[in-house]
Amino acid sequence: MLLETLLPLGKVDPGLRAPETPLDLHSIGADARLLEDLGYDGLVVEETKDDPFVLMALAAQTTQRLKLGTSVAIAFPRSPTVTALSAWTIQKLSRGRFTLGLGTQVKAHIERRYGMAWSPAGPWMREYVAAVRAVWDCWQNGTKLDVKGTRYTINLMVPLFDPGPIEHPRIPIQLAAVNAVMCQVAGEVADGIRPHPVCTPSYIRDVMLPAVRAGAARTGRPLDAFQVGMKPLVAAAATEAELVPKIRDTRARIAFYASTPQYRAAFTHLGLDDLADKLKLLSRAQRWEEMPQHISDDVLHQFVTVATYDDIARKLTERFGDVVTHCEFSIAVKNDADRERLRGLAKDIQSQSLDRVRRTILGKAA
Repeated sequence: MLLETLLPLGKVDPGLRAPETPLDLHSIGADARLLEDLGYDGLVVEETKDDPFVLMALAAQTTQRLKLGTSVAIAFPRSPTVTALSAWTIQKLSRGRFTLGLGTQVKAHIERRYGMAWSPAGPWMREYVAAVRAVWDCWQNGTKLDVKGTRYTINLMVPLFDPGPIEHPRIPIQLAAVNAVMCQVAGEVADGIRPHPVCTPSYIRDVMLPAVRAGAARTGRPLDAFQVGMKPLVAAAATEAELVPKIRDTRARIAFYASTPQYRAAFTHLGLDDLADKLKLLSRAQRWEEMPQHISDDVLHQFVTVATYDDIARKLTERFGDVVTHCEFSIAVKNDADRERLRGLAKDIQSQSLDRVRRTILGKAA
């Protein structure tokens, strides 16, 4: 069993997934209940090898308090109406504990994995979120459904397919983001962003959050409750010796991300264009095994939080405490000692205040 805990700085939202091993669908309910018992505030799942909405349903049925969210579900391959219904169903089942995290995926995957035509992601996501909310408004308030946009025309809702109002109709939406354009869209229409793991604290503070504020100003939206949730790059283990393979793995991940054009802005921000160019050429030549050696220790520590379990909570809060409201962290749970470790991590993070990050999001002086 491996739990991905979302550690909100100031509260604690856990998440659940198994990045290195196949996810055991039959244990998700028990894992979610364990996290709730350990004092965590929430659970998130991503869309890789399993449908995140199914996972959320399994977790919702075994918990009473735990917040639930997708981190993220891929938006564009799904009709906005399909996504609206999945989120509506989970919100009903969880009695108001669900957050809809949405991501765009990159052009190659939309075209070649999902077989769809691509268009610029920012305008597409802006229209997508508006369409989802229009469907929810129709179901909750009987508002006439009349979505007219570049990508979508949605104007039919008959009683047979109208699930009707629910007790908790306000479903927060968070958007996965790297570049400033998507951050601005999130500021315009969403309730939070989910920075990619390569987004360093300085990049979030200096690039992403100003774009969020610009988007919010454009539409006159307040940001007091805006959230920033992410799964940062972490190398953590019980002992220093066990850290060695973790560091090796994160070095390889940084090399891969640096070679990917969609994440280039985060590396440019740190003056690492030459490194990104070199790794891009190596990846095109499929010389994957050579790439990690180009990630120096200095570069490694710019992107990765490295610590034993005893220190990881402190280091994460020091690193992200003024830019991130929710921070995911994975740990293998094999015995009672691991469970108590998770309980301690929750308490350590919960002791942190959200005041610093709220001021940063709003652009106020500390």
